[in-house]
Amino acid sequence: MINRKSLELWVGLFMAAGILALAMLAFKVGNLTSADVLDSYQVKGRFDNVGGLKVKAAVTMAGVRVGRVSAIGFDSVRYQAVVTMDIAGNYKNIPKDSSASILTAGLLGDQYIGIEPGGEETYLNNGDVFLRTQSALVLEKLVGQVIFNKASDSTPSK
Repeated sequence: MINRKSLELWVGLFMAAGILALAMLAFKVGNLTSADVLDSYQVKGRFDNVGGLKVKAAVTMAGVRVGRVSAIGFDSVRYQAVVTMDIAGNYKNIPKDSSASILTAGLLGDQYIGIEPGGEETYLNNGDVFLRTQSALVLEKLVGQVIFNKASDSTPSK
């Protein structure tokens, strides 16, 4: 039979492996596994509503991660959210007339920024701002609009 100390050692190792697996899962779900963007340049986008977008959210082009959200602030003059994005240095050929949209991925509703390339031959540089942006789709607003439209359709006309 296994003596008591050996049994306690095996139970301890099993528990440590379980805790390590849970920590790895938490980092994966929390989108914290990827390293920061190297040799990056910053671009900004102004959005009317960022929804649940968070710092460290992915910035993608054609489904490929090209950067991360580094900051989210508020412009009190224009009353818009300002999203700062770090774009990896090896993606320096993003046309200036590209657009940025806040999109939703997966069942958990993680939000990220998707860049649609434009056709201009000049490229975004450090500190540039996207000229065209599309805010996050807020489900509550959409439901409210549907209910309002249904209510206005059912009112009798004179």
